[in-house]
Amino acid sequence: MTMEIHDLVLKNAEVLVFDESQNKVTRVATNLAVTDGRISAISNSAQLNGKIEKDLKNLTILPGVIDSQVHFREPGFTHKEDLESGTRAALLGGVTSIFEMPNTNPITTTTEAFQDKLDRAKGRAHCHYAFYIGGSSDNFFQLNTLENLPHCSGVKIFLGSSFGTLLVNNDQLLESILQNGKRRVIIHSEDEDRLNARKHIAIEMGHPKAHPIWRDEESALISTKKAVHFATKYNRPIHILHVSSSEEMAFLKNHKDIASVEMLPQYLTLSSPECYERLGTLAQQNPPIRDQRHMKFLWQAMRDGTVDIIGSDHAPHTLEEKNKPYPQSPSGVPGVQTLVPLMLDHVSKGQFSLEQFVTMVSENPRRLLQVKNKGRIQVGFDADFTIVDLNKTMRISNSWIASKCGWTPYDGMIVKGWPTQVYLKGNLTMQDDTIIQPHRGEPVEFTI
Repeated sequence: MTMEIHDLVLKNAEVLVFDESQNKVTRVATNLAVTDGRISAISNSAQLNGKIEKDLKNLTILPGVIDSQVHFREPGFTHKEDLESGTRAALLGGVTSIFEMPNTNPITTTTEAFQDKLDRAKGRAHCHYAFYIGGSSDNFFQLNTLENLPHCSGVKIFLGSSFGTLLVNNDQLLESILQNGKRRVIIHSEDEDRLNARKHIAIEMGHPKAHPIWRDEESALISTKKAVHFATKYNRPIHILHVSSSEEMAFLKNHKDIASVEMLPQYLTLSSPECYERLGTLAQQNPPIRDQRHMKFLWQAMRDGTVDIIGSDHAPHTLEEKNKPYPQSPSGVPGVQTLVPLMLDHVSKGQFSLEQFVTMVSENPRRLLQVKNKGRIQVGFDADFTIVDLNKTMRISNSWIASKCGWTPYDGMIVKGWPTQVYLKGNLTMQDDTIIQPHRGEPVEFTI
């Protein structure tokens, strides 16, 4: 009898596997085998043999982390970020796949613009990648075709806080978009009319602590109620990005049949007014970071299953741009590289479980966005692994940040829990804060 020899065997780790019998992520001590880039065995047997064998005692293997909301600024704004630097930051932060947003220049609303992004990423990306197509007044009638382009992660629309034809600021256009296509529509939900009517608050106060007052809870709730109303009318699933307020979260808890919910590390880690007084415009993003009342409610939503996905909303700007006087300063902060360390630190503090974290960054993105062969540690799935040391204490610093912007709002923060290795399709690509196999990213496939 010939003994099977796998390409790679990872031994003696704690592994976050998907247990089909329980339909949930569970933590087990086991060994993983990889062959031809896929998981070929999960077994406690000492008989697993590999061409390469590694002992990962005291480490934890997570399914590759998917960051389903990043803005990598290419094309058009590459002085802030590009696909090479953004995916470099992702890999160093333990992220194995990113889904990138369409508000570039030109905006990603055509087959040609979408293909251009794929062409730009090929051979340059350090982690796996996919791109959203933007829904707009120019292309709503084509969305049922555009959403099925290879490596398209879905349709993204902005109900507020965008530019050009990407801004969906009337009900008729929103309805037209929701009627064209079947895949989940990804939504930035703020009411543009209310934002415009209240902008004088920001101008008069002239300080970023005005940001959550100008862009108040009602701005988000009005928009989200409308989105849910029309999604229900047309039976079209939607995904509400960066839910920042208790009122909006309480509403969404009762509409899980049609709307999934994203949370950002920012809202769980920083709070107003302190973050604006300490960081100024470096804490400015849309929707805004709010006060402790909201943070406590959002944490409860993390624990009770209301929140489905954690994304970073990585949206870098240069310090020169951020130093403009508020509110002329742009909104957005970098986050793809700090997503895993921040959330592991919250796990270490008992805010939520490691199983819940993995569900929100791997299993649920896989399920809700129809990712093929990623997001689970299960035989047959791609061997994308985020390997972490749950006991490693590190200081986040600007000098560690790979993004072109060169800064993080968490500079100086000490966290417990750190990504120490990353495997992409069985290839060790990052180890101990160093990329050792660059440019191994491939386009993500979807089951559509």
